[in-house]
Amino acid sequence: MSEVSFKVNGSAVTVDVEPRTLLVDALRQNLGLTGTHVGCDTSQCGCCVIHMDGTSVKACTMLAVQAEGSAITTIEGLAQGDELHPMQAAFRDHHGLQCGFCTPGMIMSAVDLLQHNPKPTEREIREWLEGNLCRCTGYHNIVKAIQAAAGSAVSSPMAAE
Repeated sequence: MSEVSFKVNGSAVTVDVEPRTLLVDALRQNLGLTGTHVGCDTSQCGCCVIHMDGTSVKACTMLAVQAEGSAITTIEGLAQGDELHPMQAAFRDHHGLQCGFCTPGMIMSAVDLLQHNPKPTEREIREWLEGNLCRCTGYHNIVKAIQAAAGSAVSSPMAAE
């Protein structure tokens, strides 16, 4: 077993994992943060997107031991108490989800997009989301939600740590 220490959603944690444990599994199984989904096991779907040190990464492509010393934000860490993050609110308000399985990864990717490009075009949004698959919506309302959130402060609350 390996002991790994990092911050998750602003709290310092230490987990004991086998060296081959994926970060997504450590978040879900060791820490109970089940908002980060496993959808494909091949890093194709983007359901497992989190922020590591302020940048979106697919947690199924990383070993937990690679997160040593990092600051991680999951979908559970975006909201401030009962107040949704502006991107979460935009997805709700613009019906940017149906079954909801891809939604956490879509939101985490979209927050990172707006950190890099605060006023993306529709084409830029669609290109950014190429690594996130939705089997339900056809992306129209997802794009509308991201465009609506583009006017809000959408930085990751844990990115500055």
